[in-house]
Amino acid sequence: MSVQGYEDELRSERAYVAGLYARLDEERERATAEHQAALAGDGGSPMERDVRVRAAGREIRRLAVADGGLCFGRLDAVTGERTYIGRIGILDRDDDYTPLLLDWRAPASRAFYVATAANPENMRRRRQFHSRGRHLVGFTDEVLGRPGGDERGDAALLAAVNAPRGEGMRDIVATIQAEQDEIIRLDHPGVLVIEGGPGTGKTVVALHRVAYLLYTRRDRMERHGVLVVGPNPAFLNHISRVLPSLGESNVVFTTPGGLVPGLRVAAEDTPEVARLKGSLRILDVLAAAVADRQRLPERPLPIELEDVTVRIDAETAEWARQEARASGLPHNEARAVFVEIVTYVLTERAIARIGKGWLTRDDKEAWEDMRADLLTELAEHAGFTAAVDELWPVLTPETLLTPLYTSPERLRAAGADPALLRSDGEAWTVSDVPLLDELVDLLGRDPAAARAERAADREQRAEAEYAAGVLEILQTERHDLMDDEDHLLAQDLLYAEDLADRFVEGDTRDVAERAAADRNWTYRHVVVDEAQELSEMDWRVLMRRCPSRSFTVVGDLAQRRSAAGATSWEAVLEPYVPGRWAYRPLAVNYRTPAEIMSVAAALLAEFAPGVQPPESVRACGVRPWSRRISEAELPAAVEEFVRDEAAREGTSVVIGPPGVPGAVPASETKGLEFDAVLIVEPGRILADGPRGAAELYVALTRATQRLGVLHQGPLPTVLGDLVEVEAQTPARG
Repeated sequence: MSVQGYEDELRSERAYVAGLYARLDEERERATAEHQAALAGDGGSPMERDVRVRAAGREIRRLAVADGGLCFGRLDAVTGERTYIGRIGILDRDDDYTPLLLDWRAPASRAFYVATAANPENMRRRRQFHSRGRHLVGFTDEVLGRPGGDERGDAALLAAVNAPRGEGMRDIVATIQAEQDEIIRLDHPGVLVIEGGPGTGKTVVALHRVAYLLYTRRDRMERHGVLVVGPNPAFLNHISRVLPSLGESNVVFTTPGGLVPGLRVAAEDTPEVARLKGSLRILDVLAAAVADRQRLPERPLPIELEDVTVRIDAETAEWARQEARASGLPHNEARAVFVEIVTYVLTERAIARIGKGWLTRDDKEAWEDMRADLLTELAEHAGFTAAVDELWPVLTPETLLTPLYTSPERLRAAGADPALLRSDGEAWTVSDVPLLDELVDLLGRDPAAARAERAADREQRAEAEYAAGVLEILQTERHDLMDDEDHLLAQDLLYAEDLADRFVEGDTRDVAERAAADRNWTYRHVVVDEAQELSEMDWRVLMRRCPSRSFTVVGDLAQRRSAAGATSWEAVLEPYVPGRWAYRPLAVNYRTPAEIMSVAAALLAEFAPGVQPPESVRACGVRPWSRRISEAELPAAVEEFVRDEAAREGTSVVIGPPGVPGAVPASETKGLEFDAVLIVEPGRILADGPRGAAELYVALTRATQRLGVLHQGPLPTVLGDLVEVEAQTPARG
C-alpha cells in the first residue's frame, strides 16, 4: 500500500471509529436516562422498578469500559464483507440493529485470533488498530491465505509486550494469540487447569476465559457471580481492572485468607505448621476437638428445683451424648437432642420423688401436667442451663479453635501435633481459614439465633403480605368510587405503595457485594490463581463454594513455595471431579526477555530438572547484571537503583529477604510484572531450601526489561551467567 493509500485508509478508519464512539455516547445517554427514570419510580410495581434499575445499571457498566481501545481491529472476508472487532458489541438501532462493532467474545470474532496464512478461516485480511485513548493513531495489515504470510500480527503483539508497565495488569483482548484463544473459548463444563511458566499469560487468559463464559452463559452465571482467588492483595489489585475493562462486574476478588466473610488475614504459619493444617488429616483433629467439648460430669451435677433436687450423673449424660451424636446433626443443633434426653431423665426422677406414695403412671394426665411444669422450670433454671453449657456448650469456630491452640491438654485429647500450640489462640493465619470454615459445618448454627432469625423473617413476610393486601384493596376500590374522591384515594394509594415498599425485601447490593458477605453463597464459576500453593483444606473450601465444580485453575507446579501446596494436579482434583478436569499448557513466554529467562532457566534446571522453561518470544538487548557490595554500601546501592528507575517510564521493585531496606519478599510479587527488578542477596533467598529456590525463580522472572542483582557474599553458582559490574548498572537507555 502506498503512503497516500495508507493515509486515505487511516482517515476512513478514523471516521468509522469516531462514529462508533458517537454511537457509544448515545447509548450511554440512553442507559443513564433509563436508569434515572427507573430510580424515580416512573411506572410499574416496586419489583418491576427494581428489575429496571438493575438492568440499566448493568448496561451503564457495560458501556463504561470502552473509552480506550473501543475498536481494535477489522476482519475482511474473502466475500468482501468487513467486520469490526471491539471490546463490546454496538448495534445500529436505526438500521434493524445491524452490528456496527462485534464483541470480541462473539463466535464470529474467533477468526480475528486464530486465522493464519495456512488456515485463513475464509478471511482475506486482518487489520489491527493502534489507539491512544479515543484516537486511532495507525493500523497494521496482515494478508491471510498467501504463502509467506505471518501467522499473527507480531508487530501488535511485540508492541504490547515491550510497552512500559502501568499500575495494573492490562487486558490482552487486542493481541490474544491462537493458543490462548483456544483455551479462552474451550467448552469444558468441569475444571480447566492452565499451567504455564512465568510470562506465559496464564492469569490474563483465565480472566478472559471468565469474560467469555459470562458472555456466552450469561443467564446461568450472572445471578451467582464468579469468585477469583489470588495469592495476595497486591496481586488482586494488579488484576482487578481486567474483568471490569471487559464489561464484567459480578466478580468477587479475594485471597485464601479472605474466604471466610468478616475475616481478613495475611499472616503465615511456619512451613511445618502450614503443612499440618493443610492436610486432610486435620479433619480428624477437628472432629476430635468437637467431641472433646461434649463432656461427661466428673461428679453428679445438682439441679435444685422448687420441690426437689435432681442430679445429672455421668450415666445420664453418656446416654444423652450417644443419642445426640447418633442424630448426625452438627454439634450446636445436636445440643437439642442432648437436652431432650437429660430433661426426660430429670423430670422422670423428679416426678417419681415428688409423687411418691400418691402418683402413679396410670394417672397419665396428672403425670404429664407435672412433667410440663417441670420442663418449664428447667427451661428457666439458670443452674440447669449452666450445667448443659458445661457438658454440651454452644460453640463457634473461634471459641473451639482458640482454646485448642493454647492448651497442650486439649491438643493431646484431639490427637493433634504439639506443633500447633501457640500463645495467642486468636492470632489467625491463612492456614486457619479453611479450618474455621470447616467448623461452620461441623458445629452448625446456634439454635437460639436461628429461631430468632426465622421469627424475624416470618414477621417481615406477614407485614409485607399485609401491606400488599392493603394496596390491592385500595386499587380495587379506586375504580368503584366517584371521580371527586380520586384525590383522596390517590393519597391513600401512595401511602399503601410506600408501606409495601418498606416491607418487600429490597437488597440493593449487587451480586458481588452480596456474595462476598455470605459464607453460604455458591458461585457459578471459580478462578484460582497460583493454585499450586493451595492446600488440601483450601480446596475443600473452594469446592464447597462451587457445587457445579466449574473452575479455571491457573498455576505452575515449579513455582510452588508452600509446604502444603500441590505436587500434582491429579492428586488435587481427581477426588472432587474424577474424569471432569482438563489440562492445557502454555509454553510461550510473552513477558520475560530471553536474556533474563536464560538466567532463570539455569536455576529451574537445578531445583526442578524435569520442568521445561517457557520459550521467550523476544529479546530486550540488555544483559542482566550483578554487583558485589559491602554491607555499608547496600543502602546507597538500593537507593541508586530506585532513583534511576524513577527517572524512567514504567515500574520497578526491589526484592530481597527480610531485613533488606526497601525490599519486598518474592512471595508478594507472585503474578506481578515490572519493567525493572533489583534482587538483593539471592544467596539468602536460596538458603531456604526448595522453598527458597522457588522464591528466587519467582523473583528472577518478574522483569520485562531490566534485571540487576546485589550480593555481599559470593554469588550463587547457578547465577553465573550474570554480567558482573563494578559500580553502576550497565543499561541506561
